[in-house]
Amino acid sequence: MIRVGVYGGSGYTGQELLRLLVGHPEVTVVAATSRRFAGVPVAEVYPVFSGLTDLVYTDASPEEVAGKADFIFLALPHGVSMEFAPVFIRAGRKVVDLSADFRLRDAALYEAWYGRHTSPETLGEAVYGLPELYRDQIRKTCLVANPGCYPTSIILGLAPLLNSRWIDPSSVIADSKSGVSGAGREPQIASLYCEVAGGFKAYKVGGHRHTPEIEQELSLLAEKEVRISFTPHLLPVKRGILSTIYATLAREATAQEATDLYREFYREEPFVRVCRSGQFPNLSSVVGSNYCDIGVTVDKRTGRIVVVAAIDNLIKGASGQAIQNMNIMSGFREETGLPRIALFP
Repeated sequence: MIRVGVYGGSGYTGQELLRLLVGHPEVTVVAATSRRFAGVPVAEVYPVFSGLTDLVYTDASPEEVAGKADFIFLALPHGVSMEFAPVFIRAGRKVVDLSADFRLRDAALYEAWYGRHTSPETLGEAVYGLPELYRDQIRKTCLVANPGCYPTSIILGLAPLLNSRWIDPSSVIADSKSGVSGAGREPQIASLYCEVAGGFKAYKVGGHRHTPEIEQELSLLAEKEVRISFTPHLLPVKRGILSTIYATLAREATAQEATDLYREFYREEPFVRVCRSGQFPNLSSVVGSNYCDIGVTVDKRTGRIVVVAAIDNLIKGASGQAIQNMNIMSGFREETGLPRIALFP
């Protein structure tokens, strides 16, 4: 058993971490912090935990949490995690950070999209936490930068094509849709029920902060600089992401050949499922699970390949992937404690 702390445990990703960790057979949750709810039982803030945990939120310092826990999840806003991660690392603890603070390898790039980086010396210690691409490095590190939700769906959707040089990397377009929980739990007019229900809109067109993260990883796969067109949309559902990705083929291929390419690339991956040729993912098949479902076809008329990838933004796109990384870092079976069946209907 390892002792786990969740630093910043009262938002949606923090709650999802606690939900999954409470049922994890190799884990004891010893701390969950929240300034707003300090002294309040977790089950009072989130009644779903009633009868399942006696954990109480605390406003503990990083040093206090490091004194109790072996492993730390940072579920903090962008720009905050960078203050705390070095404290835990110096204390000899392992850390998975769910913010963007350590995802970008270049501090200047981070500052162009997010703001000043106060811990650039720590960037070199971080491993990008996409197990399907970086499992060996994750196993050896003490700091994992958990990927963003949109990037997870897009990078997994494109990795086989870029790895095999099947597409023109300059031609990529990613059209993604997310449930409202992706906006977090803080009250915002744009995510109120009356604003969202019955609507469907694009947002941050031409300037979403996940763009440099996606391009960084796609460029590494392609071994050349990649620039994409990425447009996110808000779906009137609670959770889930569906990304439809387009690229120009650099070779002749059929839909079946493309499907075979994906099945071979992901053949040993426990949380990637490739649809059979002619079928495509539905959010209803992944929401509540740690799966990424992928479907692919070839549009012969335009010479483009079309990829559809679906995940639960709070699980494979955040907290589930974070626990997947913890399992790898701790030597546990990768699937331990993670949901594999969607909530359907």
